[in-house]
Amino acid sequence: MHISDLARLRETVAGWRRAGERVTLVPTMGALHEGHVALVAEARRLGRRAVASIFVNPTQFGPAEDFSRYPRVLDSDLDALARAGADAAWIPSVETMYPAGFGTRVEVAGLTEGLCGAFRPGHFSGVATVVTKLLNQVRPDVALFGEKDFQQLRVIQRAVADLDLDIEIRGVPTIREADGLALSSRNRYLSPEERAVAPRLHAVLAEVAAAARDGAAVAGPVAAGTEALTAAGFQVQYLAVCDAGSLAPVARVAGPARVLVAARLGRTRLIDNVAV
Repeated sequence: MHISDLARLRETVAGWRRAGERVTLVPTMGALHEGHVALVAEARRLGRRAVASIFVNPTQFGPAEDFSRYPRVLDSDLDALARAGADAAWIPSVETMYPAGFGTRVEVAGLTEGLCGAFRPGHFSGVATVVTKLLNQVRPDVALFGEKDFQQLRVIQRAVADLDLDIEIRGVPTIREADGLALSSRNRYLSPEERAVAPRLHAVLAEVAAAARDGAAVAGPVAAGTEALTAAGFQVQYLAVCDAGSLAPVARVAGPARVLVAARLGRTRLIDNVAV
């Protein structure tokens, strides 16, 4: 079942609620892959009813980014959701999400200022705003997000906590190809030659994480990792070891941490992270 009318969505979810059923949400921008399927599978495990949204959100793209060419393959997305067992696909229009006169933004300070936030001004405000709207539209018990977008996950968790939304935000581990490349809708932009190089991103992350364990200083491994990626053909925007909660950079790992990276390979911007 796919729904594009907000009143019908709310009526459908209200019916599930009256039946005492637990509702989960998987927000997506479409171009679904096995990582999204894993999110829906986990959503089904956590709740009787699983909703997946498909909305390419214009407010999280910068003027020089790939909004116009972002893949839109609705028919195959709906097939994938049906196979995954989603109970409903919520497919709002831009006019539904941002009607005439819309003037509200959700801003999350601190967590958005480094890493991807330093290279994509306004991106996380667009993410926090659209996700807040999706949560209010569906009103799930649990919403699930992939850990590949780790900064996004932390930003959404912070927004939900700060706005007193009674919804659990749960991260789901990154799904990878056999060679380690994190699944992403943007992987389809890679040429065959770039696709052969792309797994080096995860390999370098794993090397940095291994070197940063047990309280070792992280500056050396980060510098070596940046050099290795550059030599492989990546344009590195950042490679950093950060506290897993605050995302503040750390000089030495003394608790839960993440190694995070963003780099361009040709025209494609790739992100990834691993736990330390």
